[in-house]
Amino acid sequence: MLGAREPMFRRGISRLESASGHAATDIRLSTEVERGAQYKLRELGFDPHDTTGAELYAALQQRIRNDDALLGRTLTRRYGTASSHSAVRCALAALPVPKQCFGLKTAVGRQLLKGLPPRHSMKILGYRSFDSMMRREPLLAVYAAGWLLEPAGWRKAMLEAYRKLHATDFEVRSMALIAPEADRWRTLAQPVVMTKKHTIVGLREFGAIVMLPLPDAAPPAATLTSLLLALHEMNEVRAAGTFLKFSQARPDFGRLLQATVADESTFGVELLGGPLPWQIIHRYYARFAERFRAEVFEPFVRQEDLAWHSVEKALQYIEPDLHFWQHTTTLGTLHGHRPVSMNVIDAALSFCNQLPYEHRIVHYFRHSLWHELVMRYLRHENVEQAVLRGLESPLVTGPTLL
Repeated sequence: MLGAREPMFRRGISRLESASGHAATDIRLSTEVERGAQYKLRELGFDPHDTTGAELYAALQQRIRNDDALLGRTLTRRYGTASSHSAVRCALAALPVPKQCFGLKTAVGRQLLKGLPPRHSMKILGYRSFDSMMRREPLLAVYAAGWLLEPAGWRKAMLEAYRKLHATDFEVRSMALIAPEADRWRTLAQPVVMTKKHTIVGLREFGAIVMLPLPDAAPPAATLTSLLLALHEMNEVRAAGTFLKFSQARPDFGRLLQATVADESTFGVELLGGPLPWQIIHRYYARFAERFRAEVFEPFVRQEDLAWHSVEKALQYIEPDLHFWQHTTTLGTLHGHRPVSMNVIDAALSFCNQLPYEHRIVHYFRHSLWHELVMRYLRHENVEQAVLRGLESPLVTGPTLL
């Protein structure tokens, strides 16, 4: 199911089982996944013991088609706009989920961009002067364009500039949700849509989500896919912000910022053959608030900072009739040594890209199942204590192996 590397994964599970008193945590989760998948198969009208992977995949793709149409009607009726991204932005803004972030100050971001103007993006947007562009365009939208369209040299130079920043260059503020609508932004987004099939950009350093406009010939299920990816990125952006907030007293803050923007934030604990992502820590203490350790996280990070929303629950809040996807984030069935994912983001991306069964997407299912497995082991005292020891001096000492 996970596509994990062997024998490292098996050895890691053995160590975790030993540390947790041989509670068979992996077997319990496997059983829950199997039962949950069987329940959803029955909900789709299938016999769980006589359904091929291709049949399940086709049914999920048809459901995405229908649910996208339903969502589009709901957003248009509720927000009265023909622009799907404007409607998505309104829906996200109305969600009753925490949106406080630790993000780079606007003035600092503007100064950085002035030193590294995104000339390719400027040309596409029709500007000859950087100052003229910045008077008319949202700063965060320009950053999103730069990360998507500028050459590798620009991205590398920007990451090096981030390395020189300090925690004092950041502030606590509400998450920004940006959706530029002008035709020039539609032109800029065209090549992005052709290659990536979406235009959602999470700016972890700013605590922001940018939704570039879709072209008239948008990919199938673009509204639903954009909403799902934005919901996912909101969690990622908040988690990155809490990591930076937690690390703000570190002398190498700039290096941590650079690593966070370039990849996942990790610290000095290795688990199941790789470094433990901060996102799992953030998500774990969001779910099990009673286990929060003030002596480890405070004064910089408080329990309320560690918020995490379920993508499926948020989707159902926006449109209650999309309830089928509840509790599917870690569900899948195995066919031909590879899973068919029931995760709604995988299903939507597969439909959006019109992928055949053989090339189906399973990334978000595997990512979520991996996180769930680790969080189940973290509930065992010995495992949690080993991780907390790593948190007390993140990225300083050698890795703690579990």
